[in-house]
Amino acid sequence: MSKSEKVYSLQAARVMALHAQKLTGPIQQGGSKVSEEEIFQTVKDLGSIQIDTLHVVERSQYLVLWSRLGNYDKDDFDNLLYNPDKRQLFEGWQHAACFIPLEDYRFQMPRMQSVHQKHIEQSDWLAEPENQALIHSVYERIKDEGALRASDFEYDGPKRNGWWDWKPAKNALEYLNAWGDLMITDRVNFQRLYDLRERVLPDWVEIEAPSEEQRDRYWLEQGVRALGICKPLQAADYSYLRRNYVRSYIEEMTAEGLFEEVMVRFDEGDMHKFIVHAESLALLDKIERGTIKAERTTILSPFDNLLWARDRDTEFWNFRALLEAYKPAVTREWGYFNMPILFRDELIGRIDPKMDRKNGKLIIRGFFLEEGVELHEDIVNGIAEAFRSFMIFNRANDLVFEREEDAQLGAKITAKL
Repeated sequence: MSKSEKVYSLQAARVMALHAQKLTGPIQQGGSKVSEEEIFQTVKDLGSIQIDTLHVVERSQYLVLWSRLGNYDKDDFDNLLYNPDKRQLFEGWQHAACFIPLEDYRFQMPRMQSVHQKHIEQSDWLAEPENQALIHSVYERIKDEGALRASDFEYDGPKRNGWWDWKPAKNALEYLNAWGDLMITDRVNFQRLYDLRERVLPDWVEIEAPSEEQRDRYWLEQGVRALGICKPLQAADYSYLRRNYVRSYIEEMTAEGLFEEVMVRFDEGDMHKFIVHAESLALLDKIERGTIKAERTTILSPFDNLLWARDRDTEFWNFRALLEAYKPAVTREWGYFNMPILFRDELIGRIDPKMDRKNGKLIIRGFFLEEGVELHEDIVNGIAEAFRSFMIFNRANDLVFEREEDAQLGAKITAKL
């Protein structure tokens, strides 16, 4: 039987996906401290971590690491970003605005060059001579004064409307950052602090830009590794590449033997073609034999890397992951910042949490189990352990279930706590 004809179960595919995402082992509850090296390696294995501003509980970028590492020190993560002596990560653009290993910086450079050219050709704002002069003056001021925030630039114009209606200096800062002239050297109360690239980027970082083909092939390989097993074009989703644009690269990389085709039998008996990295095929065989199992129960950010590839949530878990923060409240089904619950190799439900920081309370505004999920002892124990860790990470002393219909479930969990 050829490798492409070998058939794997859907459960094995799910465990493979979770294992590649560092989500199979039991979550760490205490004991040895999570090192900065472990934090960096996790980001490296994922490729990047999406940045988000929502702050109802800890921000998404911290939650993604917590789901994998347990209660690590956030300051250690920040050191990898903003401490000049320890910097190994930077803020760039991958799946979205992301934290990315500095060793991948050069793979961002073709995009910076392309964006710069596109802005010059198409931006009405940049076409205005006064805005070109503003960009120059903003750059020169940072060059002379050092790192600055958008709030360090005065603005006396008309009131602005909404998130993306920035003041002119903020526009200038974002353009310079997108082109690679400025980088984010720190954040103060989550506000970006911009400085010259040469003052932020460590000397050891390679800055020879690859070709666009080299970059895309690199990201596709990174995406397949991070996904573990995926449909071919889902590798493009993970790295925010256009599917049709990179389709030929995926086919070439498969023909070269870098990726291996395998078949996955879904529960209803349908067969689907997937790819794995050639170096990971032996791991998939181990998982199929039951050597590696999914043992973790945790709670996932709505921006978690596990959910980046299109349709992966419904195909693998028959679960629809949906961020509802930007929907009108009356149309929300599961809540503002609903977070999926992972139990072993299944997504069994979601919670809508909110941290009352003043009173140290973690408020569960809604707890929703998927249809057919029964709260047997193992699930209750797993959820309770996940909540215990989640409360510690969010510095909560009390757990409150807000809805009457969740009271019985809440009582079972709090009894375990």
